[in-house]
Amino acid sequence: MRAAVIESPGKAVLTTVPDPTPGPGEVVVQVAACGLCGTDLHILQGEFAPSLPIVPGHEFAGEVVGLGSGVTELAVGDKVAVDPSLYCHACTYCRNGRNNLCDRWAAIGVTVAGGAAEYAVAPVANCVKLPEHVNPQDAALIEPLSCAVRGYDVLSARMGAHVLIYGSGTMGLMMLELAKRTGAARVDVVDISPERLATAKTLGCSGAAGSAAEFDRARGWDVVIDATGNAAAIQDGLGRVAKAGTFLQFGVSDYATTAVIEPYKIYNQEITITGSMAVLHSYERAAELFAAGVIDPEVFISDRMPLDDYPQALERFAAGVGRKIVVVP
Repeated sequence: MRAAVIESPGKAVLTTVPDPTPGPGEVVVQVAACGLCGTDLHILQGEFAPSLPIVPGHEFAGEVVGLGSGVTELAVGDKVAVDPSLYCHACTYCRNGRNNLCDRWAAIGVTVAGGAAEYAVAPVANCVKLPEHVNPQDAALIEPLSCAVRGYDVLSARMGAHVLIYGSGTMGLMMLELAKRTGAARVDVVDISPERLATAKTLGCSGAAGSAAEFDRARGWDVVIDATGNAAAIQDGLGRVAKAGTFLQFGVSDYATTAVIEPYKIYNQEITITGSMAVLHSYERAAELFAAGVIDPEVFISDRMPLDDYPQALERFAAGVGRKIVVVP
């Protein structure tokens, strides 16, 4: 089958690899579409994946075309979206229900072959059957949406909050859509891209600006979310949190990224600084929200490119062009 392969740091190619075979409790999914994510760029840089080469792609959906032994939950022909999370279920964190912090954390498309290919293997337990009205090419959005849902689980959002989001790429826009639905009184968005800010305005943000300094908000925001992973944005955002407010590190930073905090201010103003890591008990809820239309795929997906153009799609994504880019085998 055709597959994208990240062979070594900085090198992604389109090549041919053996067709996957399902093991016990697994299914083979014919991939309808696979989304690109910041994690893919980290893998390309030599981070995250324990070893290269690897077939990337942890945001994908498609049709079941093969069943391993013991699979009764799905049938050939079912349309599914795939939660890429792979947990050991044995470490302390898994036993305590914090599987996303698993000591042996792994993921389809990160540590094992993923969905940037014609076919991919997944445990049947990781597959969510899609309703008839959901297009599998759009359902690649469910995985990033499940990360956003996890983010709001961490925030324990309260009604009437004033929210500031750094970044209006796919994840920032998803956080915007969820903020609107969790009772925020106001949602402001910061981005250096006028094109991306225009999309945030289309989706109904309260305010959009190239810098948080443009807003008249001296007291700060109850919730500040970084969806960029950018050091300058993070540093600025830490200084925009209101008393008793929360800063959520949601964007994925490079390993070497650092920021300076003011311990006395955190103490004196009872500020919470927290993070949200990937998916945790949120994938099925995201699939239901997606099926209910909480986000519009035509707004979120800016580019649908052929799988053969995966290296070019990575370059486009790295350049910050568009919103969600998906490849279609």
